[in-house]
Amino acid sequence: MDTSTVVPFTAHLPLSPARDGFDTSGKAAVAIDSVALASAAERELAQLRARVRELSAELVQAQEAACRHVARELHDGVGAELTATRFALAGVETWLPADAPPQCAAALAVANRSLDAVCAASRQAVAELHAPSLESGIVGALAHWTGDFAARTQLRTSFVCAADVRLTRLPADAALAVFRVAQEALNNIAKHARAESADVRIETSRRHLTLIVADDGIGLTRKARSRRGHFGLSGMQARCAAFDGTLRVSARRIAAKRGDAADASRGTLLRARFAWDAMLADAPCAERRALQS
Repeated sequence: MDTSTVVPFTAHLPLSPARDGFDTSGKAAVAIDSVALASAAERELAQLRARVRELSAELVQAQEAACRHVARELHDGVGAELTATRFALAGVETWLPADAPPQCAAALAVANRSLDAVCAASRQAVAELHAPSLESGIVGALAHWTGDFAARTQLRTSFVCAADVRLTRLPADAALAVFRVAQEALNNIAKHARAESADVRIETSRRHLTLIVADDGIGLTRKARSRRGHFGLSGMQARCAAFDGTLRVSARRIAAKRGDAADASRGTLLRARFAWDAMLADAPCAERRALQS
């Protein structure tokens, strides 16, 4: 008679988390390696983002330096030549004989009108190239500039802004970035959109400031899409990237007044987003925490 005892196989296994007979130390090592790799990837991504911000800021600074240089040249060089031309034409008109052909006076009148137009364009260019006064903050600067834009272009222009105390505390470089994007967008509308109206709006959330510029013009034509550089998109993108932001330009469908879908017009919608953390980075830490709370 067999009196041997049957012992279960698992009775000889050590009491450990690996009760299925496999060592889990390898899995733990893999998990640790995965965490380390993810952490390293996050650090590298943060470094790349910081580098993008740095390069974008350098590009923006170079653009502003170029604007100041061109403004000085226009004011000091071209402005002086235009003034000399005006005096010369005035002299010709004074010395013109009384019996001179009427065509001479007509030609002088045309030259003076052309000179007036060039002088006005030069003054406007100098004004736009110079950094705006931001003493009243970005809201005051944009309200003033959109008003001038409407008077100059005869476009119906509106400006709406969120009531956010952080807008009053923006450092100068951040406020200038928002202003320049709005300025470039409106100038593009005046030059290329064939629009009747333009709307500028600033929206804010906990993390972002968003500038929205919309028009009711011809929209993004194929030619416009293929000539991105012509519309200053690269400069606007750099200003957004310098503050951890993004720029998006899209077509805007506007319903036709008569309800006919075939008569619907297309406008353009620009959304420039800036991160508050990056924009307020130069503010004192205590003040920045108060503004973001």
